[in-house]
Amino acid sequence: MIEHIRSQEVDAPIEAAPSVGALVVGGDHPGLGVVRSLGRRGVPVYVLDDQRCISSWSRYATRAIQVDNILDERKTVDAVLEVGRRFNLKGWILIATRDETVAAFSRYRTKLADIFTVTTDEWESIQWAWDKNKTYELAAKLEIPCPKTFNALTADDLRSLYSHLPLAIKPAIRENFFYATGAKAWRANTIEQLHLLYERAARQIKPNEILLQEIIPGDGREQYSYCAYVRNGRPHSTLTARRLRQHPREFGRAATYVETTESPIVEELSERFLRAMNYNGLVEIEYKRDARDNKFKLLDVNARAWGFHSLGSACGVDFTYLLYADQLGLPIQSARAGAGVGWVRLLTDIPTAILDIAHGSLSLGTYIKSLRSARVESVFSWKDPLPSMAEVVLLPYLVAKKFSSRRQD
Repeated sequence: MIEHIRSQEVDAPIEAAPSVGALVVGGDHPGLGVVRSLGRRGVPVYVLDDQRCISSWSRYATRAIQVDNILDERKTVDAVLEVGRRFNLKGWILIATRDETVAAFSRYRTKLADIFTVTTDEWESIQWAWDKNKTYELAAKLEIPCPKTFNALTADDLRSLYSHLPLAIKPAIRENFFYATGAKAWRANTIEQLHLLYERAARQIKPNEILLQEIIPGDGREQYSYCAYVRNGRPHSTLTARRLRQHPREFGRAATYVETTESPIVEELSERFLRAMNYNGLVEIEYKRDARDNKFKLLDVNARAWGFHSLGSACGVDFTYLLYADQLGLPIQSARAGAGVGWVRLLTDIPTAILDIAHGSLSLGTYIKSLRSARVESVFSWKDPLPSMAEVVLLPYLVAKKFSSRRQD
């Protein structure tokens, strides 16, 4: 059931709901993983999005609600509060699946807590993940390796960086850049490209948000993720994964195939960072191994349910349920995933694999072997098949909406 609601302030009193459910904001495949994790345990789950979403087709979604906007922070908060009041969601667990909602929920946490149990942490902790300037600042203080990163407040400042080419041009705060360009980063190989891409970036984001970063050799196979449910800066349950395929190949917007692995150094670096943040909640910390010095260098910190978090359910680390149960004071046991379990997103992995095979970086045999290790597909499930059908049907709509939003920006 999809309902369209316009955000508005309502001051009606709230009474306790008969059972505690979850409101999931964002209904694409990360949100679908949350819906399935909780819904299969009988937890009522509402999904809120500003577009048609595949989660609304899930047998585990109690209700799907479409609102006007979940990109703007204030409009998102107003929409969430309106939904909470209208459907009497007092005490329900509020779960973010996108970076922009993380910022909104953290900054307006006190206001949202009038109705919801907010799983997004306080801004004092979230800020270190939200702004990469601050992420790298904290990492340097903790002696955690990072790629060499520079700021240029004017085009004239680029001259001092010519000797560092090639460079990646990327945003310190992802959202303004990503939704306008559809890119995670751009590669500048020459002086001319550096100036051209810097000017393009400056039209979308503030100069102090433009990062110019050294490019670590290698593709997604050198990229690792530390995933955890964290209490008071200390990991409760964990999973370490290697991103074996991604798209685009160099600056992957998203993983297409990941597999659990063991990496003590990634665990140690991540736990050091989380203690310094004094973080609570779900988190994914991304690294890339630099073959030149064999160091794992921190790239990103995602303080939310990430794209492949449903891999945890196949490894005995059901991150969403751990988050939900702990908020309600239910008993939970710590867990750690073993190596060799795969997660795949076939919609993007098949074309990615075809390009990798054509490029010579992947053999057909290796690809087939990886699929045999995959226990979780991001969308398809025999027990819940409609979302995968909906994804195919909705694909033209979602592509058109994406390009429309970029033209408006």
